[in-house]
Amino acid sequence: MKVTFPHMGNTYVALKVMFEELNAEVITPPKCSKNTLEIGTKYSPELICMPFKINMGNYIEGIKKGADTIFMISGCGPCRLGLYNTLQREILDDLGYDVEMISVEPFRNLDEIKDFLQKLKKVSNTSNYFKILSAFKKGLNILFEVDEFDDIANTIRPREIIKGEVDKLYSKFEREINSSRGYKETIRIIKENKEKLKQIRIDKNKDVLKIGIVGEIYTVAEPFINLNIEKKLGNMGIEVHKSMSSSEFLKEQMDFLPFINSDKEEIYKASEPYLSKQIGGHAQQTIGNTVRYSQKNYDGVIHLLPFTCMPEIVAQSILPTVEKEENIPVLSLILDEMTGEAGYLTRIEAFVDLLSKRKELVRNGECLSWN
Repeated sequence: MKVTFPHMGNTYVALKVMFEELNAEVITPPKCSKNTLEIGTKYSPELICMPFKINMGNYIEGIKKGADTIFMISGCGPCRLGLYNTLQREILDDLGYDVEMISVEPFRNLDEIKDFLQKLKKVSNTSNYFKILSAFKKGLNILFEVDEFDDIANTIRPREIIKGEVDKLYSKFEREINSSRGYKETIRIIKENKEKLKQIRIDKNKDVLKIGIVGEIYTVAEPFINLNIEKKLGNMGIEVHKSMSSSEFLKEQMDFLPFINSDKEEIYKASEPYLSKQIGGHAQQTIGNTVRYSQKNYDGVIHLLPFTCMPEIVAQSILPTVEKEENIPVLSLILDEMTGEAGYLTRIEAFVDLLSKRKELVRNGECLSWN
């Protein structure tokens, strides 16, 4: 089997390592690009969400590189992600692509973890469950490490003394990761580059704006779809924190295990006055994390959502109330294949200018609330 999978930020690093540890032949799809989106849009329903279209592009690019098996996560409450595999399989069949699609449910109990490991067996060259479990744990560790690497980069980028050092190191890191193989080599690259990140000279006394990113997980995690918002904000001198990362998502799914700690209960509690029930996707996390960013004295929040994403549209309708009552500015950005970078960047720059002015007024005691 030659296995491929969708791109979503740095999640591909963990999947690549996991399958390599299982001695599977891995076909990593090319980095998400305009070509990926064009392919996916061509063969997807017009009004389906952008993550679906990007995934379709990923699959077809992977298939053209030789993949015969697709591995993906499915199911997330009423979110359409749960139907992706069914519809995508039909589209690929209609296009004449003879591939096997293996989809796994998010983990909610031990039985679903066992089912996940059973499906990993199908794409591996071993029936040894200890080896399969070991590969799974190594993939998890890589995911946590690479997300921590991103967090460090987002903290250092706005404070670096020599502009561009973080971006230069990050590009080198990506090249090394793409040419690496297996857990030992990949974890070494991550740790070495993490130490190099920490050695970049910064202005520790620089007063920077802090912005939290909330929204649907794919638009938050994938730089192509959000037009590199973390990098753009960081180079504008803003510290960015993503509320939803792949590792945090897995922690939320696996927090029934005693050794997994997640903030899920705190997030749901923060959301309760505004949205007290799960309505699918990450709507409740969007609301709860916005409240928590206010409690942590962040300067503002940017809400990212794909066009037609129903859970996030509900969250978007609630956020003006949260914005007023929790006293934190919120900018919602809807993303689809027609999003223009110039207009997108103009809105972000205007929002940042507003936050800078507000922070100055608050510092001078002239503005104490957000209306």
